[in-house]
Parts: sequence; structure tokens; C-alpha cells
Amino acid sequence: MGENFYAKKSLGQNFLKSKEIAAKIVDTALISTSDIVLEAGPGKGILTAELLAVAREVIAVELDPRLVMYLKLKFSKEIESGKLKLIEGDILEFDPGSQNLQKGGYKLVANLPYYITGKFLRRFLSETTQPSMMALMLQQEVAKRIVGRGGKESMLSISVKVFSKPSISFNVPRGAFSPAPSIDSSIILIDEIDDKRLGQKNTREIFFQIIKQAFGHKRKQLAGNLAPLYGSKENAEKALVKASIAPTGRAEDISISQWIKMAKSSTLEKGEFPVTEQESSDHT
Repeated sequence: MGENFYAKKSLGQNFLKSKEIAAKIVDTALISTSDIVLEAGPGKGILTAELLAVAREVIAVELDPRLVMYLKLKFSKEIESGKLKLIEGDILEFDPGSQNLQKGGYKLVANLPYYITGKFLRRFLSETTQPSMMALMLQQEVAKRIVGRGGKESMLSISVKVFSKPSISFNVPRGAFSPAPSIDSSIILIDEIDDKRLGQKNTREIFFQIIKQAFGHKRKQLAGNLAPLYGSKENAEKALVKASIAPTGRAEDISISQWIKMAKSSTLEKGEFPVTEQESSDHT
């Protein structure tokens, strides 16, 4: 089977074609001979080959059955030796535990279809066994939003930063892909992954309810945005002051530590506002 696949637009496929970029991703992620690497969406395997040259083991999850067949032929020796495990499936449904991956015991590298970014981050930061770090190819504008463009936060940046420390490593021009996308990309490192900052599950649910409501209307002041959660604007103002947040402030200017303080203080007052599973699931 040749490499002349047509990219499926429905899967958001843009194949990385630059070996130099692939090697730089491996270097940036500090992949070593002791690492187990989970690769999401290996595509034609250009990054897979660079990972296999360094890592102890690579587990690659690919949704497209055409590419799975191609990769089986391309990396037959590595598969036979056990250095590469190739799994056909959806990375959003993949359970790291099924491959005996432990919390913090593997690194995650991915060239993601842009349309699954939010679900992917939520999945591997808060819903399943967490990696020690992630090196992700993302749309450049999305990468900037995650790290906090111009010092301003977004619901996406807060949702990532509460579990980790994100940083942009380097930019990737659209010409490094085939077919070339209409926008440039960036490699973002998500490091220091930890789910302990929010503590108990109830605090996590309240945290995400608060930021979802707070970012609901960017031009409104916080007390007005949060009033529906607290029953009145006055109650919202009291909760904000308790967390050392100005009621007249804007959501984009509030730090992670302040949001965490507000969520934790809210859990101390039973019945302050309801928590529903549906609302708390929409993190990013």
C-alpha cells in the first residue's frame, strides 16, 4: 500500500510531512529510552518513527482503518518485537488502563484534529488515567488561548491550567502538512499534570460550574454573571468577596488560585447552589 492517501475531511486529517518537525517534537517532549509514549493519531507514521527511535515503547491509537493497515505494514518489525502497539480506535474512548498505563507513567504525544481539542484535553486531564505530560500539535490560535493570550484568561485556559502548566514550545507552518491547512499550528507542552488542586469531586464540579457561568457573558461584571448560581446578585457578591475577587471584575482577569479559592469556599456552604452532572461535564 502506498502513501498516497486522500485525507478525510470528516476526520480532520492533515498529515505531518516534515521529519525535522517530528524530530523537534520528540526533543521538546524530552522523550527518553525509559519512556512509554501514547501517540494519538499517528497518521502516516512520520512522528511514530521518530518516537520509536528513542522511546522504550510506543502505543499508537488510530481511528482510520486505511492507516491502521498501512502502519501495520510500515512498522511490522516494531510490532513483532513489541516495541510498537498499534490500536484501531477512537482516542476519545481509549482507556490507558487497558494497556496497563499508570497515572503519570506515560507521555502523550498527538497531532490532533482541531475539532476534538476540547474533548481530548478534558479526557486526559480529568476523566481518565493522566499522563505525566503532553506534547500536542494544535491550531495556533487555540494554543494561544490555552496559555492565556495577552495575560487574559478564557474558559479553555482556566480548564487546562487548573490541572497543569501549559506553554507554547514552537510554531509549525501550514506547509509542514499535507494537505496544508488554512492556518498555522503550534506545539504546546502541558506539563506538571496533577488533579489534586481541586481536591474532592464536589469541589471540582462546583469549580467548573462557576467558570462556565462566569465566562457566559464576557462584557458583564462577575456578580451579574454569577447571580443565577447564587440565587441573587447580592449573594454572588458575598461569595466573590469571600474569595478576594472584586464583584465588578471580569472573568478573564481572575487567576486560577482565586477561582479555586471560590470553589472551595462554596463547598463549605451546603445548598448554596445546585450541582448537576450535565453542567459539570462541560469543562472546555
